[in-house]
Amino acid sequence: MDLIGQLTSQLGVSQQQAQGGAGLLFNLAKERLGSGDFGKIAEHVDGIDSMMSAAPDTGGTGGTGGTGGTGGGMLGMLGGLASQFGGGKMAELGDLAELAGGFKQLNLDPGMVQQFLPVVVGFLQDKGGAGIVELLQGVLGGQR
Repeated sequence: MDLIGQLTSQLGVSQQQAQGGAGLLFNLAKERLGSGDFGKIAEHVDGIDSMMSAAPDTGGTGGTGGTGGTGGGMLGMLGGLASQFGGGKMAELGDLAELAGGFKQLNLDPGMVQQFLPVVVGFLQDKGGAGIVELLQGVLGGQR
């Protein structure tokens, strides 16, 4: 089963939400890794370009990308995600805010980021092995 099929069946999201959510994660990974290392991940994911294109625009690095005015609930959720992403640095919190904002644009609860990560990581483990998973986990966190 492909990644989108796994996300829709395991998480109960629509195909559009699965594509956009995975695309958000892959866009962030590409931004953090650069094209060279990201290419090692991309070669194991059929349709990765369409997933990345399906991701909502979150305003780019360092921006709040539509998350302004979301209140303390969003900040609390981001704090929980920061620990999963391996730290609480301001740049990482900005990235998390962008992910959360993108998930909201897909009509998904921002907390779904935590549910997408293990599915994506597990898929890459099956397709590309430990080295590929380590690349992704280095920038996104998550566990199988």
